[in-house]
Formats: sequence, C-alpha cells, structure tokens
Amino acid sequence: MKEIIRMIVVLSLISGVCALALSGFRAATAERIEDQILQNVQGPKVKLVLDKAENDIINDRKTISVNGEDVLLFIGKKGNEPWAIAYESTGGGFGGDIKVMVGYDIGNDTLTGIQIISHKETPGIGSKIAEDQFTKYFKGLATSTNFTTKPQGGEVDAISGATYSARGVCEAIRNSVEIYPQVKKQMQAQ
Repeated sequence: MKEIIRMIVVLSLISGVCALALSGFRAATAERIEDQILQNVQGPKVKLVLDKAENDIINDRKTISVNGEDVLLFIGKKGNEPWAIAYESTGGGFGGDIKVMVGYDIGNDTLTGIQIISHKETPGIGSKIAEDQFTKYFKGLATSTNFTTKPQGGEVDAISGATYSARGVCEAIRNSVEIYPQVKKQMQAQ
C-alpha cells in the first residue's frame, strides 16, 4: 500500500513539474509566436488588402477595444495620413471557422479588399474562397452592401458547390462591417 501511495506522489510531482515547465515555456515564447504569426500569416495578407499603403503596416498596428474585445488594427497611410484600416474577422464555414482580413478605405467607406487568413474548408471546393477570383469581387464594395449570397437574397455570388464557405466569408465580412463605425471612430480619435 505504501508503495502505491509513493508512486502516486512521485507521479504527481513529475506531472506538476512538467506542467510548470510547459506553462513557463509557453509564456516565454508567446511574444515570439505572436511575432511569427504577424510576419508570416497576417502580415502578407494585410499587405495585399492595404496594397497602396506607404508606411510599415505591421509596425503601425494598434490594439483597440470594441465591445469589450481586443481588435488588432492595421493602419495604412499615404503621406503620413491614415487612409485605410484592416482587421481580422471570423465567420462559420462548412469545415469550421473562416478567418478573413477585411480592409476599408476610411474616406469612402468602401472595402479595399479581403484576404482569407485561415480556413478548414474542403480542398478544391470550399478552399476556392481563398482564390483571387473570389476575393477580388469584394474590392471597392461599399460598407452598405448586402454581404449575403445571392441564394440568400444578397449581392454576393456563391461558389458552385461551396455555398457554406461563401456564406462563412460573407458572415465574417458582415461581422467586420458591424463594428467598422466604432473601429473607425476610435482610430480617428487617436
């Protein structure tokens, strides 16, 4: 009996030490992981969405709070004046969440474009949401556009065989447009 208790105590101690080590390692690498995501995932996409920006979009980013949630805001400038913003939004697709970078021309209240950050849609079908043929459709659309698919009574052409994926992108854009006035107001106040 004593031996069983001793094994349980030793195993608990080993598990505790491992848990502390892992949490410490995670805390120590969190900043580097965030930087890698910025440089290799979000960065290239935001540069496509704010392609006319003359500044370093990644270094000029800010985190703001909207409805109690943090929003990582990328600001595109022309001649030191902000002209566009971009931030990430999420919608539900067939395979799970679809993360979309949505850019806005703050002078005209139009979309500068969208880029798909991540998705788990069916390869060859739903994954077509990430192709230029689909994403370029949104460039220049007003924020007042009905961002739903045509079968749902909206203005966006769905991808044949990937209706749920297109709906997920539209949902992400609608979620983004919903908070856009608050984001724009906070950005201009700074």
